[in-house]
Amino acid sequence: MSPHLKAVLQALLVTFLWSTSWVLIKIGLAEIPALTFAGLRYTLAAACLLPFALASPRVRREWQALSAADWRRLLALALLLYTLTQGAQFLALVHLPAQTTSLLLSFTPVVVALAGIALLSERPQVWQWCGVALYLTGAAIFLYPAQVPGSQLLGIAIAIAGLLANAGAVLVGRAVNRRATLSPLTVTAVSMGIGALALLASGVTVQGMPSLSPHGWLIVVWLAVINTAVAFTLWNLTQRTLSATESSVINSTMLIQIAVLAWLFLGEPLGGRQITGLSLAALGVLLVQLRVLRRTVEV
Repeated sequence: MSPHLKAVLQALLVTFLWSTSWVLIKIGLAEIPALTFAGLRYTLAAACLLPFALASPRVRREWQALSAADWRRLLALALLLYTLTQGAQFLALVHLPAQTTSLLLSFTPVVVALAGIALLSERPQVWQWCGVALYLTGAAIFLYPAQVPGSQLLGIAIAIAGLLANAGAVLVGRAVNRRATLSPLTVTAVSMGIGALALLASGVTVQGMPSLSPHGWLIVVWLAVINTAVAFTLWNLTQRTLSATESSVINSTMLIQIAVLAWLFLGEPLGGRQITGLSLAALGVLLVQLRVLRRTVEV
């Protein structure tokens, strides 16, 4: 098995684990306030990674050698990927179905691709604008009829904020990992630790600390250890091999995975209209990135 294929399969496994998280979060939100829930998940995950980081001489040397620029990049990644993106995701799921929240956040690869085009001063091609139009058409079909309750409008606004933060995190994360000077464990443990503590402090301050049942703790621990500590470390490892565009495309498969899981376990509808909308949205995301994908294949 080639290193590239191995990285693709590992990334797909991570997206499946992350997709199951949406179901577990929706179930857990019945008992745990959103920000506190997110903070507990990521703080516990960071605590799981800390002993492994401290036990590694290489990681300890890396931490001692971190420059001011390294700390700034890791801080930016921490606040974007964990504090803002994950906090927004949990809050949005309070007000929106998992499928709708996933659809909104799936626009991230489009934002990333367009941001990359802007940063490289590249002129968007016709098919890329067609991809944006396809995504918006798919989203409109999925969300039709557009009679959105007030609580869901708030959820949509929160999800859009999370979308922008997530797009920024993808760009910053690639900038951190492409340098290949820091191990995936260092990147994950440091950024997650900082972002999680900020998220937990916000949650406890605003929403308080509830008394969790054994069922609630089981969800938190599973999300923290398997779907976060293990999954994020593996994802950072794949970034050494995969391009930002490849990672974004693989990540976009979560749109379908989450829809199916939400249909199976949360009873959210998945009829012909929803499938059509999701399919068009996914195709639109791929079209936006087509030029970069062709370049990646040619290289």
